[in-house]
Amino acid sequence: MNKILLAVLFIIIYITNFMLVAKITYANSISQKQSLLLSEIDKASLEANQFAFSAAPLVLGSIETEVKTADSRALNLMSFFRRYNSDLFPYADLIVQEADKHGLDYRILPAIAMQESTLCKKIPENSYNCWGWDITGSNVRRFSGYEEGIKVVSDGIKRLYVDKGLTTPSEVMAKYAPHSPGTWSFAVNHFMSLLE
Repeated sequence: MNKILLAVLFIIIYITNFMLVAKITYANSISQKQSLLLSEIDKASLEANQFAFSAAPLVLGSIETEVKTADSRALNLMSFFRRYNSDLFPYADLIVQEADKHGLDYRILPAIAMQESTLCKKIPENSYNCWGWDITGSNVRRFSGYEEGIKVVSDGIKRLYVDKGLTTPSEVMAKYAPHSPGTWSFAVNHFMSLLE
């Protein structure tokens, strides 16, 4: 009887110890990933503003000041892309630039990419088409790279949707994903809200 109790006690202690080690290992893994993400964002922010802290030339008799703020939208996208391990991470600045150029919400391309391809994880081979853009049946629109895809899709959304009064995900869905019973716009809205 004592041997059985000792064996049960040993098993309980062994399992508890194993669970504690697993929990500590998982917590360390999460901490390392967070540190890596923060360092990548810091590095990207510093690279984008490498001269932000350089001294202004000395001008006697006058003081000139200029305040520049970093665009947090690209950093927000970088964080989102890193969280989902997306190939779009290095293109965050370009997405913001194209959105500004075309008068789009900077979150629309990433939200559509998340809905259509889980941020480029499920795309036709060598297509760089994260947005399901101009894909019908076996006809696949291929881009030379993500940069071209971002530019073409941004321009297309502006010309084919926004310029025609289709400005919300629900309105866009009627043309972009006409067979969706509403789930497409729901998901795009959800992903856009994650980027707020």
